[in-house]
Amino acid sequence: MPDIQGYAPDRFSAVKDRFAQNFIEGPDGLTEVGARFTVVQDGEVILDVWGGQTSRKADAAPFTDKTLTPIFSSTKAITALMIARLVDQGRLDYNAPVSGIWPEFSQAGKDAITLGQLISHQGGLSGFSPPIDPTTWFDVDATLDALCAQAPLWTPGEGSGYHPITVGYLMGEIFRRADGRSLGTALREDIAQPFGLDLMIGTPDSEAHRIAEMQKPTAAPNLGTIDAIKKAAFFDKGSSPAGKGNEDWRRMEIPSTNGHATAEALAKYMNIIATGGVIGGTRVISEATLTEASRERTYGPDKVLPFTLSWAAGFLRNRGIDIYGPNENAVGHSGWGGSCLFADPERKLSAAYVMTRQSPYLIGDPRPVGLIEALYAGL
Repeated sequence: MPDIQGYAPDRFSAVKDRFAQNFIEGPDGLTEVGARFTVVQDGEVILDVWGGQTSRKADAAPFTDKTLTPIFSSTKAITALMIARLVDQGRLDYNAPVSGIWPEFSQAGKDAITLGQLISHQGGLSGFSPPIDPTTWFDVDATLDALCAQAPLWTPGEGSGYHPITVGYLMGEIFRRADGRSLGTALREDIAQPFGLDLMIGTPDSEAHRIAEMQKPTAAPNLGTIDAIKKAAFFDKGSSPAGKGNEDWRRMEIPSTNGHATAEALAKYMNIIATGGVIGGTRVISEATLTEASRERTYGPDKVLPFTLSWAAGFLRNRGIDIYGPNENAVGHSGWGGSCLFADPERKLSAAYVMTRQSPYLIGDPRPVGLIEALYAGL
C-alpha cells in the first residue's frame, strides 16, 4: 500500500482506502502519481489525505501538504466568488450590461450583454473567429482588444457555450475596472493572505519550487461533433496560449485557467459558499448575494461541452451531472485533467481534489467522483 499522509477519521476509512487504491490501480487505468483530497465542513477540516510524488521522475520529491498544483479551469470557481463579492459591495450588477463599465466591449453587437450572461457562458465569446496568434494571449491588452472586436459566435443569451479561456480575461478586466486592482491581487490581499490560504492566480517565481509537474492526458477529450464554435474554443491554432514557456504562463493572471493551490486552500475557500459567506469566523459576502450567484441562469445542451449543463454565475451547478455529491444545488467547477472543487450548502460542506496525473475527462473524472461518493457515505 502507498504511504498516505494526513487526517482521516474512522468514519471516512473508505475514502482513505479508495484514495490509496488510486495509487495502486486507479479507475480506467488512471493510477495516481501524486494527489490530495481535502474536505471542510462548517469551517473545520474533517478529512485531508495526500500521497505520492510531485512527478514521475525517479528523484521526484514527495507530494506533501505544501505542494502546489495547477488547477486549470477549477480556477473559474475562484473567480466567480471574487466577482460575487463585488456584486455584494454594489460595485457590479449581474443584470447590468458589461458595456456600462467597459464601453469598448460594446463593439460588434455586444452592447446588451449583461455580466450575468457573460459569466454564465452565454455571451458567445468562447473563442476567436478568425483565430488569433497563440502568442497574443500573453499580451493582455491585445487579447482584450481582440475580445472587444470579436462578434458573438451565437446570439447572446440563447444558451451556454463554455468559454475555456476567454472568460478569465473578460472577468479579469471587469474586476479591474470595478475594483481598481487585478483579480489576482485582490484574491491575495482580501482572502488568501488574511485567512492563510495557499491559493493564487498569477504565481510568483518564489513559489515555483513547490509546484508539481503535471503528466498530460494520454488521449484527447471527447467533445462530440466538432463545429465552428467548438473549433474556436478548443481546436484552432490560436485557441490557447502558446509560443512561450510555462514560466510566462504561470506568472500571468488568467482567472480562468492558471490558478495554483493546495487542495486544503481550495476546500476552505469553497466553504465560504457552503457556510453562507463566512470564513475564519468573518463574513466576507452576504448570504443573499451567494444565493443570487449560485442560482441557475441557463440549463440545456452546451454549445462547446458535450453535456447538458446548469450554469450559475460562473459556477457549474450539480443539476443533471451529479458529480459533486447528491445535492443538485451544489456548485463547483472541474479543471483540465481531473481537479475539482465544490460547495454543498445543505451540508455546509466543501471539498477539493488535486492531482498530477491528468485524465481526458472534461468533467466527472472517476477518481474524485469515487472519493466524493465514499465521503457522503461516511457523513
